[in-house]
Amino acid sequence: MRNKTDPLSAPRDDELEQIRTQLHALIGDQIKKADPDASLTVLGAGRDDVEPGRNFLSVLDQGGWSVPNWPVEYGGRGVAPSEVALISRALFDFEQPDLYPFLVSLHVVGPALIEYASTEQKTRWLPAIRSGKEIWCQLFSEPGAGSDLANVSTRAVRDGDGWLVTGQKVWTSRAHYSRWGLLLARTDADVTKHAGITAFAIDMAAKGVDVRSLVQMNGDAHFSEVFLDEVFVPDVDRIAELGQGWAIARSALAHERGAISATNTGMGIPIDRLTDLAKTSGPVRRDAAMSVYLESEVARLTARRARSGSSDLGPTGSAAKLRGSAVFKHTANCGLGILGMASIASEDKTDTEPDQEDELSVSEDWGTLFLTSPSISIRGGTDEIQRNIVGERGLGLPPEPRVDRDKSFRDQV
Repeated sequence: MRNKTDPLSAPRDDELEQIRTQLHALIGDQIKKADPDASLTVLGAGRDDVEPGRNFLSVLDQGGWSVPNWPVEYGGRGVAPSEVALISRALFDFEQPDLYPFLVSLHVVGPALIEYASTEQKTRWLPAIRSGKEIWCQLFSEPGAGSDLANVSTRAVRDGDGWLVTGQKVWTSRAHYSRWGLLLARTDADVTKHAGITAFAIDMAAKGVDVRSLVQMNGDAHFSEVFLDEVFVPDVDRIAELGQGWAIARSALAHERGAISATNTGMGIPIDRLTDLAKTSGPVRRDAAMSVYLESEVARLTARRARSGSSDLGPTGSAAKLRGSAVFKHTANCGLGILGMASIASEDKTDTEPDQEDELSVSEDWGTLFLTSPSISIRGGTDEIQRNIVGERGLGLPPEPRVDRDKSFRDQV
């Protein structure tokens, strides 16, 4: 449906074909071609097998294709965001496993480590991240520190050549099979809350780490709460200087928001599937699907323009996340509206004919999308926080009143 002659919306065909040629030469015999009828992958929902994704990344790691935006010296290709989008598009030629479990590692932790970690730490951690060998999670949010992330109360107390970490984290994606966690902990309660946070890499298999899965309404248990009971973290696993945790957190979260629209990690919104589904419906539903399609095109083109302009990932990434969240939910609502009663069909396939099984599979895909969609406005930062970032840092509006700005964390609690 895309206008191939439109210079703004059309990909740069010559560059895209060059990338396709290189990728096919590298992985053409190792990975199957894409199946257009394969079931949807929606933020990893309904899946928990990381090995196919790990194998896929190990193949792409040759030549820096798994993390093309990373600098060459750290195993990437050092390309601009616009070329990353072309690589992402070219990879759709191949059968892609669920890469969402690797999103935090590749596109959140990795870039933050490149910016803040020591040379020794980069050498130790980055190769296993980009190849998928080791998965990382974010130990950021807490029961009392969600949207106000700087309110973290998990504490790290100096103990010889390391730190003893005690506290609780929540909404930690994929913690149950992560090898490492990027942890925010309070190392100084006598300064302002933003200034007293330090970042660490924590071994998720260390003594005192207790991971408990949380079941979501779509049936998945990919979020977890993590309890930390005097977990020893060597000082060599402290990232950057004491008190730099807030800067690292902001960097990581900005990269997370930008990753939604620029990477191939199971986050793709199935607009093509929606338009195909709309062909089976009447004019009212087709009109609704076209509205969602146009909304998705506006989001895509805006993200492309932003990638070629602003270097500030904060407001740019927040705006992209807001648009992506809206399109995601509108796509799910429209798809279920077209399916109607079929969207709540029974999952029992024992008495169905082959064609009916295919129809049930379609309804399950869209049902999963629908049940997953509300979380998009929460995970990675709520819509309300994204609007604050866009307003304050993008539009220059006055910030919201903050009565705790000049108080020490200890005085606030």
